Amino acid sequence: MRAEPEVVRRASADAGKPGLSSEVRFRIEPEEPVFAGHYPDFPIFPGVCVVECAHRAALATAPGAGAISLRALESARFIGPVFPGDVLTVRADWKAADGGWTYTATAATERGPSAKVRLGFRTEVRP
Repeated sequence: MRAEPEVVRRASADAGKPGLSSEVRFRIEPEEPVFAGHYPDFPIFPGVCVVECAHRAALATAPGAGAISLRALESARFIGPVFPGDVLTVRADWKAADGGWTYTATAATERGPSAKVRLGFRTEVRP
């Protein structure tokens, strides 16, 4: 996947909501290699790539100063398609959990929600 994250908002407090939230955009170019085989006459951005966008958005906006690493894909629900040329916006809430973070994200295009993804991260301790 070639799409690069454009950070709109790093993990920060959002007025009126507990916890932290973030927002990242990805421009899904028609030249993405995954479109060649998924599907040749009706290209759709694969769900695994939407999950990867959520993962990359999390890494780009992680709260705190320490590094994080993926612990688990806790859930993923695919709601709508992502087509070539779409801008995929990943909005997420961060909550501290079990020595790390829970990242609950909604990925959406201009047509509406595409997926809901929950990822678990552990905080890396560096000497």
